[in-house]
Amino acid sequence: MFEYLTAGESHGPRLTAVIKSLPSGLELDIEKINEQLYRRQQGYGRGGRMKIESDKVIINSGVRHKKTLGSPLSMTIENKDWQNWLEIMAPDKERGADVEAVTNPRPGHADLPGAIKYNQKDIRNILERASARETAARTAVGAAARQFLEKLDIKIYSHVVQIGSLKSEKWNDLKERNAERFQTAEGVEKYFSGLDDTPLRCGDQIKTEEMKKMIDSWRANGDSVGGVFEIVVRGMPVGIGSHVHWDLKLESKLAAQLMGIQAIKGVEIGAGFKGAGLPGSKVHDEIFYDTDKGYYRSTNQAGGIEGGMSNGEDLVIRLAMKPIPTLAAALRSADIITKEQTTAAKERTDVCAVPAASIVGEAVTALVLAQSTAEKFGGDSMTEILRNYKNYLDYTAEF
Repeated sequence: MFEYLTAGESHGPRLTAVIKSLPSGLELDIEKINEQLYRRQQGYGRGGRMKIESDKVIINSGVRHKKTLGSPLSMTIENKDWQNWLEIMAPDKERGADVEAVTNPRPGHADLPGAIKYNQKDIRNILERASARETAARTAVGAAARQFLEKLDIKIYSHVVQIGSLKSEKWNDLKERNAERFQTAEGVEKYFSGLDDTPLRCGDQIKTEEMKKMIDSWRANGDSVGGVFEIVVRGMPVGIGSHVHWDLKLESKLAAQLMGIQAIKGVEIGAGFKGAGLPGSKVHDEIFYDTDKGYYRSTNQAGGIEGGMSNGEDLVIRLAMKPIPTLAAALRSADIITKEQTTAAKERTDVCAVPAASIVGEAVTALVLAQSTAEKFGGDSMTEILRNYKNYLDYTAEF
């Protein structure tokens, strides 16, 4: 379930996404998909393309009367700027004499290794697909997966916790310091949903202003800015994933797909790298039992995963995003035709896309969890899956 494929180039006519298999009877709200596409396009530091594009999804198959049929779901997102790229990206005509080849690769991008691997003398044949524009298609697919998870009361959130060298509080610390505020699901929902109205999706207003000044300063120098965002998943049942083989472990699946997001260079779960420097007594979460709550932990250093399986606590995942490799003050490069020293190519780009990447991170997390939960609870229809899920929750409550 939820195996998917995306296709399309950054400046091509459209992006296409296909979910090969998903349960029948899932209520699918197109506007909720468009809402996620909108969220992906926001954030302080985005470039000029966001003023051109206003992404909307078109569902081509797999849905009737707002419910999935169980057949492949295909979606497209039109490129509003396509008319300006008809000659440069034409799929149905010979290359025109006035179409200039890109031959100066950007450091930090797929340009040079891709050109060598695929024997391309025009780097545009690489950069168009390597572009983060592709994540719009994954965001649409993830939005469908998110609607599936919501039927299981699993909610996915994110916030930015670092821009450049400036850091704000991580979720576990924030939750501990504001225990009363985050005691209820409503309090958590209010905090995270409110971040969509902020410039950087960061919960610290003072830090946000400092981060904006850093972005402006680096932009003025022709530079780009990276950062770290944190994904929080609430409502996970115990036992998603498995300990029996490395490729069945939940963190293996999450890390693999999350590292597949463009510009992501690091992932950690729970205490992550910090935990490596602490004694075991400070890292492992002690287990308690309550007749109302069942098994629980008073801390969550594990980030909601133990032995490759969800343990019922919040999933907490952090991703490090490198600065975008297209710089206004271009770095030095070597031309792939002349071999002469030159400067790197420039494409229309962002200065900082960390807030947007956090939305893509939510989408990819939704995809992994939808795949894993559908595998766990089986069935070809939502009715069957929900029945199996309820039976499992009843079983775990009595264990």
